[in-house]
Amino acid sequence: MKKLKYIWTLYLVLLSIGFIACNEDDKYFDKDVQNSPITISKIYLEDAESTVPDREVTFARLGQIIRIEGSGLYGVKTVYINGYDTYFNRTYVSDKSMLVQLNSKIPVTDAEESVRNTIRLVKDGAETVYEFTIRAASPTISNIDNTLPQVGEKVIVYGNNLQETNKITLPGGIEVTDITSDEDGEWYSFIMPADVTESGSITSEGANGIAITPACFNNNDCYVINFDEKGVLGSWSATYSSTDLVDDPLNSGRGKVAMLIPQSRLDEGGVKAGERTLVWFTAGNDEPTDDWTRMTSFIPENTQASQIALQFDTYIPEAWGGTGQMEITLQNNLSNYGYGSVETTFTTSIDYPTAMVWVPWLVDGENVPYTTGDRWVTITIPLTKFGKYSDEGGSHTFAEVISDRNAGSYRNFGFLFCNSDLKYSEELTFEASNFNQKLYVDNFRIVPNANITVSDYPDEESAE
Repeated sequence: MKKLKYIWTLYLVLLSIGFIACNEDDKYFDKDVQNSPITISKIYLEDAESTVPDREVTFARLGQIIRIEGSGLYGVKTVYINGYDTYFNRTYVSDKSMLVQLNSKIPVTDAEESVRNTIRLVKDGAETVYEFTIRAASPTISNIDNTLPQVGEKVIVYGNNLQETNKITLPGGIEVTDITSDEDGEWYSFIMPADVTESGSITSEGANGIAITPACFNNNDCYVINFDEKGVLGSWSATYSSTDLVDDPLNSGRGKVAMLIPQSRLDEGGVKAGERTLVWFTAGNDEPTDDWTRMTSFIPENTQASQIALQFDTYIPEAWGGTGQMEITLQNNLSNYGYGSVETTFTTSIDYPTAMVWVPWLVDGENVPYTTGDRWVTITIPLTKFGKYSDEGGSHTFAEVISDRNAGSYRNFGFLFCNSDLKYSEELTFEASNFNQKLYVDNFRIVPNANITVSDYPDEESAE
């Protein structure tokens, strides 16, 4: 964590040397002062924790403190930033310099066009306007809803402060400018172009700067299974097999896909309350692709589990809610099933609790029916959602995940539909009921999922 290089209060005292404090006897409001012309030459960012505490800048963000440098500043009575009357302390005003904190209420993208990205200083008999970019907080990314899209499919990237996204750069340097951007900055979307052959991050540029997604876009390097040419499906009495696969119902180009509840089970009436399906398992111990050591060519073995995710694509045409769970396991060792089962939680009672339950309709204890509409979307599950590797158990590396799979009795990756009651808390249980809907899944893969922070100032150093 960066050390505090300057104590803020001391820094302000030092910065204010040479500034003139106002009182009833000062000349701040004298006619000559109020009529003297104002100029602004430069703007500096004041940050006591930075390696450059007084940095010349071309933009600043809400909440930051700026130092305005120029002449005739002594006597300024009002500061308008993007048209907003902004408070300042006259204690820190001299003829050539003044401090102003950018109030969080200053409008940014919703400022009037005539005053947007301007600083206006006003005296009784003089004023000046200076063009200067004002930004909200840095943009951040929370999710990409389609990380392995087919050409022509929509991709929606969610986050914060993504207003006016006007340029996207995909892996391989392919640029996209036909973008739909949410006015509130919570998402932007684009259509997947042709000829994107590389994997990596999506870089976006907008009103509040640059945002970079985790390097999981178009990334199938660490495939688990896609039911076509990547990975091998297991087949024995407790599993479904390749004969249960179906063609992509949307004809999107995904080839064969799996139904979480195969058609044969739906034809029998679905999954009754308290029951589960058979399991979709990969081939396991004797299959080379089930040794995830191969993935360390793309994700270093010392990478933290918190920076890695399992992704898969799903198509859920009808709203799913109130009952049913998808259980996913990193190895074939399940002894009981469903939300809260021992394999899905951090515990020392078994060697390898390496499963998790995905319940998209369960949102903060509420039943919120879930559908993907008429499209495939990507589900991203950090490895820390799998029992043993949860934050509760401390830090874990990818090497540990791989070692656990290889040390277990059966290293098959698998998933199934479980329809048990879901006990959310002592006070709340969702009782299961018969379930007979179509749920499609495809393209299971392991991806890098580290958040990428974009510094406004790349030369900024991090102190140990």
